Amino acid sequence: MRLALFTDTFLPQINGVARTLQRLIDHLQRRGVEHLVFTPKCPQEDAYASPVRPIASIPFFLYPECRLAMPNMAAIRNELLSFKPDLLHLATPFNIGLTGLRFAQKHQIAHAASYHTHFDRYLEHYRMQRMVPLYWSYMKWFHRSCDAIFAPSHETIDTLRDQGFYRLRLWSRGVDCQQYTPDKRSLSVRERYGITAPLLLLYVGRIAPEKDIDTLSVVMHELPESLKPHIHWLIVGEGPNQPELQKQATANVTFTGYKHGEELAQLYASADMFVFPSSSETFGNVVLEAMASGLPVIGANAGGVKEIVVPGRSGLLCEPRNPASFVKAITMWAENPEQLAAYSRESRRLALSRSWSSVFDKLLEDYEHIIEARRIGRSHRIFSA
Repeated sequence: MRLALFTDTFLPQINGVARTLQRLIDHLQRRGVEHLVFTPKCPQEDAYASPVRPIASIPFFLYPECRLAMPNMAAIRNELLSFKPDLLHLATPFNIGLTGLRFAQKHQIAHAASYHTHFDRYLEHYRMQRMVPLYWSYMKWFHRSCDAIFAPSHETIDTLRDQGFYRLRLWSRGVDCQQYTPDKRSLSVRERYGITAPLLLLYVGRIAPEKDIDTLSVVMHELPESLKPHIHWLIVGEGPNQPELQKQATANVTFTGYKHGEELAQLYASADMFVFPSSSETFGNVVLEAMASGLPVIGANAGGVKEIVVPGRSGLLCEPRNPASFVKAITMWAENPEQLAAYSRESRRLALSRSWSSVFDKLLEDYEHIIEARRIGRSHRIFSA
């Protein structure tokens, strides 16, 4: 199998999609699958590993951390003709994905897409609701010739099916339970950030409207006054709402900026609860990382998150965009440490069943089925002619 991957986000960018695709590339290398990766070049990165082909890019206006590629069509076409891919995986519907789509259609090569982001919900958060019908029209046009469309959760599959998509397949997500583990809990985190409160609550993600960060802000302020001195918030991430959130925050809130690797794993393991109000997730990688680290999760009962958290075992699901629901859940656990400890153990146990290797091996099987189905279909067309 020879695979060409087209994506608008890749390391060194820090987000769930970029990290998932990097893990996929690592798995392809371990399995001996030849591959190329076409992705927008990041200004802060000078060198890329050999399978990666960086493309000139500009920032995406809604999401400046993401880049829109400005592809050289002729150069990419020549590279693909030389590489002779069996399958093109289009992980973006934007410029770089369009380049791959046009090549696949022209040369009748098997191609699959993966749906990573509910951009329609992002448009609503950014008060651009009028563009939602145009968004879905474009998405259906882009995906109509794909041999398969991969989605990370059943909720996302249902959403796409309701919009008229078909040939849908589940591509779930895993977690590295050796990287994210309760064993990395460390008192040095509290010393580093001057934390003295007994309970440490953690949020990891972009500080932006689509993550329902306004809900998190209200929750911080509406906790019972008797409880606030016993809680410290650790906010890991960056984004457009950060200045406002910092301005509103009290003394018991620490903003760390983006963290990754061992430092991020240590932050997860050193917290006591993971609070994640986002209702727009197609999956929620950070939720699974928190569970692997032994954190009970208080999340929104929406999107992919509701398929990861098991209420009454690994966490609690709250009504989306309802701060009172989150306040109630936090208060309940803060007043019942034994129950909190039981949820912590169960979070870790459930995360152990989700390995990246099994997830990616299943994806490779799907790739093979798609390639074979396209080959058989082409043979039938030739025979019929």
